Amino acid sequence: MAWLCLRLELEPHAAETLSEALLEAGAQSVSLDTPEHGRVALRALFAEGDDPPQALAEARERCALSFDVSSSVETVDERDWVRASQAQFSPLHVGRLWIGASWHPAPDDVLIVRIDPGLAFGTGSHSTTRLMLRFAEHVIRGGEEVLDYGCGSGILAIAAAKLGARHVDAVDVDPVAVEVTQENARTNGVRLTARLPEEQPPYRYDVLMANILAQPLIDLAPRLAALAKPRATVALGGLLESQADEVARAYAPEFDLRTEATEEGWALLSGRRR
Repeated sequence: MAWLCLRLELEPHAAETLSEALLEAGAQSVSLDTPEHGRVALRALFAEGDDPPQALAEARERCALSFDVSSSVETVDERDWVRASQAQFSPLHVGRLWIGASWHPAPDDVLIVRIDPGLAFGTGSHSTTRLMLRFAEHVIRGGEEVLDYGCGSGILAIAAAKLGARHVDAVDVDPVAVEVTQENARTNGVRLTARLPEEQPPYRYDVLMANILAQPLIDLAPRLAALAKPRATVALGGLLESQADEVARAYAPEFDLRTEATEEGWALLSGRRR
């Protein structure tokens, strides 16, 4: 199968921001090549029939990028894309968790999460995902009921199940992400349910994780409040440090949140439902 690949080069901080916005604008997958000379090569994969330049324009508006960015679009074979993704994906060790692809040898005495690069975002390589994984590793001790809202590849939901959560649900607006999460759960031998938002039952959770973008997180505040048990723990990722206060204010009526950690300009908000 052939795909359309949007390529551009920009500063590392802007590349990470734009990668999230491109996914929101319809990209099937986004990869960031290793920085060279202070720049990052970003590649976004689109289905044939999509309009990558229009998606780029929407993404730029979403994350308020005001400077010019030169870009190109080319047709690539799916095998070429997967091969390139494999070359840049390295395993990640977070506390008890080890996240790696199917071709990586895993160490002993770790909880192994196998995620291969593919059409859904989230292999642990992005700063926001690493922040969320550290949160999950610290908070989940066994027996919890967990929701991963905006699951992507399902990495956070699978990690929660591996850490001993009793009940795990995953939600995403993208049907591809729901399908990929279900397949990744089977590959990892864990039980969880992945759904679209409109299929989510009125269940309430002990731990809620949402690694999306600042504005969708703000919009989701009432919904996540309704899905959280009293004193439930929540973690919000996908936001820049400069956006943390605005997102926290949106949750202030129902949650006590603070900036738990930061990495490379990204912030993790966490706290409890009152």
